[in-house]
Amino acid sequence: MPTFQGAGDKPIVQFDPRIEVSPFLLFKRLRENRGPRLIDVRAAPSARTLRGGERLPSADWRPEDDEEIVFFDEDGSEALPWVEKLQTEGFERVKMLFGGLDLYEFSLNPEVVGDDTFLESG
Repeated sequence: MPTFQGAGDKPIVQFDPRIEVSPFLLFKRLRENRGPRLIDVRAAPSARTLRGGERLPSADWRPEDDEEIVFFDEDGSEALPWVEKLQTEGFERVKMLFGGLDLYEFSLNPEVVGDDTFLESG
């Protein structure tokens, strides 16, 4: 989740569609059974996760060339370096979940989208 300093040194968060996917777009694609491969990059995952999410296989793991990947963590801070590194290596179909699980959970009000938000807790 790229940030920069605004007036008065207030951090400004800016959505970048080249490296991020919005929580609602990801939800929509999951609901339509068109979801990407979900990779959890947290060093110590909690019980809260996305249904179908996988742990990062290894530190030297690379996706298939044509594979669409969305990395996620709690707030995006651990996913961003993975996306930047892999896109630099030529993997253009890797992105991160904007705002991580925190924003995903906040954004998807079950009263609006229904009970199944694809968010799970153990």
